[in-house]
Amino acid sequence: MAKTGQRVVVHYIGSLDDGTVFDNSIKRNQPIQFVLGAGDMIEGFEKAIYDMEVGETKTVKIPAAEGYGEYSEDAIQAIPADRIANADQLPVGGRISFTDPNGNPCAVKVLKIEDGMVWFDFNHELAGKDLTFEITLVEARGLHDDE
Repeated sequence: MAKTGQRVVVHYIGSLDDGTVFDNSIKRNQPIQFVLGAGDMIEGFEKAIYDMEVGETKTVKIPAAEGYGEYSEDAIQAIPADRIANADQLPVGGRISFTDPNGNPCAVKVLKIEDGMVWFDFNHELAGKDLTFEITLVEARGLHDDE
C-alpha cells in the first residue's frame, strides 16, 4: 500500500471532460516517480495514490481546485514590449518558456501585442479545468532501496 514518504512509480493517462487526452505516460513509456507526500504533484493526483496497492489501477476525477487551480484574471499581465527581446516575433496565441529573475522556469501564453505592450497569461494551461486520471501504481518503496 502506498504511504507518505515512499518513492512511488506510476503510469497515468490524463484527460479533460470532453475526453481529450493531454498526457499519457504509457504511450511515452515513461512512468513518473516521486516521493508521496512531498508536494511535488498536484494535490488531487497525490491524494489518489494513497492506499493504492502495487499493480492497482483506478480512475479519479480531480476538480480544478485540486489540480492546477482555478483560472485567475489576475494572472494576466502586460509588459512593455521594449523590455522583451524580439517582442514582435512572439507567437500570439502560443506558449513560450523562459526563466524568471529568480531562476525559476515559467511557461506563459502570449495573448496579444498592442500599443507597445505584450500581454501574457501566467495561468497554467490546465488552470480552471477538471481533470480525469487513470492511474496505475507500478511501484511503492522506501526512500532507500533496501526498504
